[in-house]
This record gives sequence, structure tokens and C-alpha cells, in this order.
Amino acid sequence: MDRMKATTGETVLYSERDESHHEEVVIIMKKGMEKYLMEWKPVKSRIILARLKGRQTNLSIIQCYAPTNDSNDRDKEAFYEQLRAALENVHRRDLLVVINDLNAKVGSDNVNFERVMGGEGCKVQHDNGERLVEWCAFNNMIIVGDLFPHRNIHKLTWTSPNGRDQNQIDHLMVNSMWRRSLLDVRVRRGADASSDHHLVTAKVRLKLRAAGPNKHTTPRYDISKLQGPRAKNAFVLQLRNRFQALSNIDEQDIEEQDTVNQQWKQVRNIFGEASKTCLGMQKTRKNKEWITPDTWQAIEERCS
Repeated sequence: MDRMKATTGETVLYSERDESHHEEVVIIMKKGMEKYLMEWKPVKSRIILARLKGRQTNLSIIQCYAPTNDSNDRDKEAFYEQLRAALENVHRRDLLVVINDLNAKVGSDNVNFERVMGGEGCKVQHDNGERLVEWCAFNNMIIVGDLFPHRNIHKLTWTSPNGRDQNQIDHLMVNSMWRRSLLDVRVRRGADASSDHHLVTAKVRLKLRAAGPNKHTTPRYDISKLQGPRAKNAFVLQLRNRFQALSNIDEQDIEEQDTVNQQWKQVRNIFGEASKTCLGMQKTRKNKEWITPDTWQAIEERCS
């Protein structure tokens, strides 16, 4: 797999290259982000997949580059089939972001596709745009670039070399369960990337469902009983007898079980069973009264 480190510290992941570099896609992570990279792989020359570790949920990113609108149907169908196959490698609960130059004009008419796209797109939908919208509907994805109202200058992502034609052909998509986490998507025309494409940025805030109370508490042994000589002697005797029984296991069993994990489980079980037998479980603590019984008695005497 192709991966390199830039002289300024960024990590660059890129897909399979051809000599002309016409179909190569790249993911660039700023310095320090590589420690969160869980896995990545180039799917094809036009598609690359990366997965990053998150605090509440993990982030899966698919970067891709679609054939132009003038390409033949066979190439277009092959690309979307490869993109569908890439989705199968994404964990279901990950925040999935598909970032791409899809060469697709989806337009602003979202009739019958309100769950897939907004009505803030530019221009008129063409063949590539129709394919993208249908693919998103089938795979439960949302095109988010046309959800937010902005001036066209902040929505048009490509300017032709002659400076006359402008289109919205670069898109960002997320899986629908994370729709409410998108706060804004817009084009930043001031970023100089030496390209006829403009930088598309997204502002994301994770909104997670509040977790309910933890009903499963870890049991605690009443170790305070070890302060008494009777419980302490019984506990030591239990440990001695159990470790003695363990040492009497025949050599064949030792060879079968002589691993670090197995030995740790045996020691843990011995201490657990001895603690349960001799000490019992710790009682649930009650909140300490902020007024002592003596204070209550004084109050009653004064009021009587």
C-alpha cells in the first residue's frame, strides 16, 4: 500500500498510481493525526478508504474520483459498483464521510428525493448527477453540499480553465444516521491549491444519544473484614489450600495450561473464590446524613 510522510509532517495516503496520475486519489492527514489511523486501503485507483479512531465513534472516510459525464456507461457503472463494494468494508456504526470529485451536477430539484438531497444545489441535473442521487438513495446516503443556503460563490466547486464555466461537481456525503451532526458545508475559494477545483469544507458536531444509568455495577468484596484476625486467618488458609491443590495438578495438565493467560485466570479465580467464601460482598453504601442524630435530638429538645 502507498503511504508517505511529507517534509512538513503530514501523512499522505494515496491509491494505486498509473504513470499519468490521472485517476489517483489522496487523503492527507495533518501532523499528529496518524496515531488515530486504525486501517486504510486503496480499493481501486479511483477509490481509497481510511478509518480513524474517535472518542465516541470512529470515522470512516472514502475519497473517490468518478468518471466524467462524457465517459461511457460501462466505466460509470464499474465505478459505482466499486464504490458500493467499498461501503461493505465500513463498520455500520461509524460516521461515514464520502468526499469526492464525482463530476456530478445534482441540481436543485429534489422532488421525490428529499431524504437524499436538499434544494440548494446549482444548475440542472445531468446523467452523472442522476446516477449519484439514485446511488445515495439506494445506500442510505445524503448529499450535504446542497442542504445549506449560501451564495453560489460558496457552492460552485469548479471553474473551467477559461474562467467562464462554473459548476458544483464536488460533493460530500454522509450516512443518513449522522445527518443532524452536519452544521455547515461551503466552498472556500481563498485556498490556493493550484487546481481548478475549490476547497470544500464541512463543519461537523457529533450528537449522541444520552446513555442510560449503568445498572450493572462491579461487585466489591468486603475487605474491611481482613482487619479482624479470625477472617484474616480463614482467608489465608483458603488461599493456601487452593494454591496447594493447584500445585498438585499432574504434569500433563500443566503442559496443556501453561500459558500466561491461563495462569492469570487461575490466580484470579483462586482469590475470587477465597474472597467470596471468607469475606462476602460489600454492602451498598448509603448517603451520609448531613445532620447527625445528636443534632436532631438537640433540635427536638429545644422545640419541646
